[in-house]
Amino acid sequence: MLQEWKRVRQRPDEGYRRWFKDERFDLIIWYQSGAIVGFQLCYDTDTNERAITWYTTGSYVHAKVDDGEQSFGTKGAPILVSDGLFNAERVADEFREAAAEIDRGIADLVYDRLVGYTD
Repeated sequence: MLQEWKRVRQRPDEGYRRWFKDERFDLIIWYQSGAIVGFQLCYDTDTNERAITWYTTGSYVHAKVDDGEQSFGTKGAPILVSDGLFNAERVADEFREAAAEIDRGIADLVYDRLVGYTD
Protein backbone atom coordinates (compact mmCIF):
# COMPACT_ATOMS: atom_id res chain seq x y z
CA MET A 1 0.00 0.00 0.00
CA LEU A 2 1.24 3.44 -0.89
CA GLN A 3 2.25 5.54 2.09
CA GLU A 4 3.14 9.22 2.06
CA TRP A 5 6.69 10.29 2.87
CA LYS A 6 6.39 13.32 5.10
CA ARG A 7 9.99 14.58 4.80
CA VAL A 8 10.15 15.49 1.11
CA ARG A 9 12.76 18.04 0.11
CA GLN A 10 11.00 21.14 -1.17
CA ARG A 11 12.64 23.62 -3.54
CA PRO A 12 11.02 27.05 -3.84
CA ASP A 13 11.67 27.19 -7.60
CA GLU A 14 9.86 23.87 -8.18
CA GLY A 15 6.59 24.40 -6.34
CA TYR A 16 5.38 21.96 -3.71
CA ARG A 17 5.83 18.17 -3.95
CA ARG A 18 4.22 15.19 -2.23
CA TRP A 19 5.73 11.69 -2.45
CA PHE A 20 4.01 8.34 -1.94
CA LYS A 21 5.88 5.02 -1.99
CA ASP A 22 5.52 1.27 -1.60
CA GLU A 23 7.42 -1.78 -2.87
CA ARG A 24 6.12 -1.39 -6.47
CA PHE A 25 5.44 2.32 -6.95
CA ASP A 26 6.80 5.80 -6.35
CA LEU A 27 4.29 8.60 -6.93
CA ILE A 28 5.39 12.22 -6.93
CA ILE A 29 2.71 14.91 -7.18
CA TRP A 30 3.65 18.47 -8.19
CA TYR A 31 1.66 21.50 -7.08
CA GLN A 32 1.70 25.17 -8.07
CA SER A 33 -0.45 27.66 -6.15
CA GLY A 34 -2.15 24.76 -4.35
CA ALA A 35 -3.26 22.98 -7.53
CA ILE A 36 -1.88 19.74 -8.96
CA VAL A 37 0.12 20.50 -12.12
CA GLY A 38 1.50 17.04 -12.79
CA PHE A 39 2.65 13.72 -11.45
CA GLN A 40 5.22 11.04 -12.07
CA LEU A 41 4.38 7.43 -11.32
CA CYS A 42 7.36 5.09 -11.26
CA TYR A 43 6.15 1.51 -11.51
CA ASP A 44 7.63 -1.98 -11.40
CA THR A 45 10.25 -0.44 -9.10
CA ASP A 46 11.12 -3.92 -7.83
CA THR A 47 11.93 -5.38 -11.28
CA ASN A 48 12.22 -3.28 -14.45
CA GLU A 49 11.45 0.28 -13.38
CA ARG A 50 9.60 2.62 -15.70
CA ALA A 51 7.94 6.00 -15.25
CA ILE A 52 4.85 7.66 -16.65
CA THR A 53 4.74 11.43 -16.26
CA TRP A 54 1.62 13.55 -16.80
CA TYR A 55 1.25 17.33 -16.91
CA THR A 56 -1.91 19.45 -16.80
CA THR A 57 -1.13 20.50 -20.38
CA GLY A 58 -2.34 16.99 -21.25
CA SER A 59 1.08 15.72 -22.24
CA TYR A 60 2.51 12.38 -21.15
CA VAL A 61 6.05 11.02 -21.15
CA HIS A 62 6.76 7.31 -20.75
CA ALA A 63 10.33 6.25 -19.95
CA LYS A 64 12.52 3.49 -18.60
CA VAL A 65 14.59 4.27 -15.53
CA ASP A 66 18.27 3.60 -16.22
CA ASP A 67 19.55 3.05 -12.69
CA GLY A 68 23.13 3.92 -13.60
CA GLU A 69 24.49 0.47 -12.77
CA GLN A 70 27.47 -0.54 -14.89
CA SER A 71 29.43 -3.75 -15.10
CA PHE A 72 32.60 -1.73 -14.50
CA GLY A 73 33.53 1.68 -13.15
CA THR A 74 31.49 3.86 -10.87
CA LYS A 75 27.72 3.90 -10.58
CA GLY A 76 26.04 6.72 -12.46
CA ALA A 77 22.97 8.68 -11.43
CA PRO A 78 19.60 7.25 -12.45
CA ILE A 79 18.17 8.84 -15.59
CA LEU A 80 15.02 8.47 -17.68
CA VAL A 81 15.51 7.06 -21.19
CA SER A 82 13.02 6.60 -24.01
CA ASP A 83 10.90 3.47 -23.71
CA GLY A 84 8.30 1.67 -25.73
CA LEU A 85 4.75 0.68 -25.00
CA PHE A 86 2.93 1.58 -21.79
CA ASN A 87 0.49 -1.05 -20.50
CA ALA A 88 -1.92 1.55 -19.08
CA GLU A 89 -4.63 -0.94 -18.08
CA ARG A 90 -2.29 -3.16 -16.05
CA VAL A 91 -0.53 -0.26 -14.33
CA ALA A 92 -3.84 1.52 -13.60
CA ASP A 93 -5.33 -1.61 -12.02
CA GLU A 94 -2.25 -2.25 -9.88
CA PHE A 95 -2.10 1.42 -8.91
CA ARG A 96 -5.77 1.45 -7.87
CA GLU A 97 -5.10 -1.43 -5.47
CA ALA A 98 -1.91 0.15 -4.07
CA ALA A 99 -3.58 3.57 -3.65
CA ALA A 100 -6.50 2.37 -1.53
CA GLU A 101 -5.29 4.25 1.56
CA ILE A 102 -4.10 7.56 0.10
CA ASP A 103 -6.10 10.75 -0.51
CA ARG A 104 -9.02 9.74 -2.74
CA GLY A 105 -8.75 12.89 -4.89
CA ILE A 106 -5.12 12.13 -5.75
CA ALA A 107 -5.77 8.42 -6.31
CA ASP A 108 -8.71 9.14 -8.62
CA LEU A 109 -6.84 11.78 -10.62
CA VAL A 110 -3.83 9.50 -11.20
CA TYR A 111 -6.02 6.51 -12.03
CA ASP A 112 -8.13 8.54 -14.48
CA ARG A 113 -5.01 9.88 -16.23
CA LEU A 114 -3.52 6.38 -16.45
CA VAL A 115 -6.61 4.87 -18.08
CA GLY A 116 -6.91 7.93 -20.32
CA TYR A 117 -3.35 7.54 -21.63
CA THR A 118 -2.93 7.57 -25.39
CA ASP A 119 0.41 7.50 -27.15
